[in-house]
Amino acid sequence: MKKKYYAWMSVGIILIAANLRLPITMIPPILPWLHQAIGLPNSLSGLLTTIPLLMFAILSPFIARWGTRKGNTKVLFVTLLILVIGSYLRAIPSSCVLILGTVLVGMGISGGNVLLPAVIQEYFPAKATLLTSLYTFTMGFVAAFGTGVAAPLVKATNLTITILVIACISLLSFLVWAYVYHGVPKERTYAGVKQPKASSISHYSLTWLVTFCFGTQSLLYYSLLTVLPSFWTSNHFSTGTSSLLATVFQLSGMPMSLLTPILASTKKGMYATSVGVGGIYAAGAILLPIFHANFVVNLVLAILMGMASATAFSLCIVFFQKKTAHVQQTAQLSGVAQSAGYLFAAIGPALSVYVYHQINNWAPIFMVYAILSVFLLIAAVIVTRKAKMQ
Repeated sequence: MKKKYYAWMSVGIILIAANLRLPITMIPPILPWLHQAIGLPNSLSGLLTTIPLLMFAILSPFIARWGTRKGNTKVLFVTLLILVIGSYLRAIPSSCVLILGTVLVGMGISGGNVLLPAVIQEYFPAKATLLTSLYTFTMGFVAAFGTGVAAPLVKATNLTITILVIACISLLSFLVWAYVYHGVPKERTYAGVKQPKASSISHYSLTWLVTFCFGTQSLLYYSLLTVLPSFWTSNHFSTGTSSLLATVFQLSGMPMSLLTPILASTKKGMYATSVGVGGIYAAGAILLPIFHANFVVNLVLAILMGMASATAFSLCIVFFQKKTAHVQQTAQLSGVAQSAGYLFAAIGPALSVYVYHQINNWAPIFMVYAILSVFLLIAAVIVTRKAKMQ
C-alpha cells in the first residue's frame, strides 16, 4: 500500500473515532425539541440512547467475524455507509424514521467500535500506542463537545439543520475511508499466522476476564453518565450546577485518553493503571453520597471519576491489542468483550434509575458501583499478569 494511503488511513481512523459516541451523546440535550417537533413520546426518549447500545451488544461478535472473513477495511466501509444513512434519516421529522435511523446509527458505530483497534494493530503496529491514544481522545472529546454544542445550535438554527450539520462528520469519515479503501490491497496476507476460527478465543480465560473488565467499565460509565445529574439535582444543586458537574465529568477524562495507552504500554504501567482506575472509581462511589451537599468535594470527585472512566476504557483497548497474538484475535476479543460490555451498559442506567425510584436513596446504588469497581480492579490486575493469547 502506498505511503499516502497510510497517511489518509490514519486521518480516517481519527474521523471514525469522532463518530463512536457523538451520535449518542448529542441526543439528550435536544430531546425537548424532538418532543416538540415530532411529538416524540416521553416513553421513547430512553430508547434513543438504549437502541445503539443494544446494537453494539448484538452485532459486535458478528462484525468481528465479518472482519476476519471479508477484511476489516471493507467491513468498516460498509458500516460507515450505514452510519451515514442512519445519521441523515434522523433529520426527517418522524418518530418512526427517527427510531429507524437510530437503529442504523447503532449498526454503523458497531463497526468502528470493534474493528478500529484491529485496524490500528494491523496497519500501524509501530505506531499503535500513538494512534490508540489519539482515537480514544478524539472519541471522548468530540462526544463532550457535541453534547455542549447541540442545544445552542438548535436554538440558533433549528432541529433539522442541527442534525444535518452534526451528520456531516459521519459523511466526511465515509468519504475519507472510501478513498482509503480504494488504495488498500483487497487481500492482506499474514505471514506465519494461521487463520483462527471465530470461536477459538472462547477457550481462553483471558477472554472472559477482559470481557468482564470492558463490561464493568461500560456499566459504570453509562450508569454514572445517566444518574449523576439526577443525583446532584436531588441533593439541592441547581440544574445549571448539575449540568456543569456532568460536563466536567465528561471533559476531565480527555487527558487520560491520551496518556493511558502510553502509561499502559508496559506491564508495570498496566498494574498501576488498573489499581488507579478501580481505586478512584470505588472511592468516588463511596464518597459522593457522604459529601452529597459539598460542591467542592463533588467537583473534585467529578474530575477524578471522569479521569477514571476514560482510563478504564482506554485500558480495555490496550488489553485488546496487547493480550492478543495477531489482528484476527484482536478483532475477535474486541467483538466478544464489547458485545457483553454494551449489554451491561444498556441495562445499568435503566436499572439504577428504577431502583432509585423504588427506594428513594442513592447510597445503596453507589455502594454497588463501589463493589463493581473493586471487582474491576481485581480483574484488570489478573489480566495484566496473564500472558497474551497464542
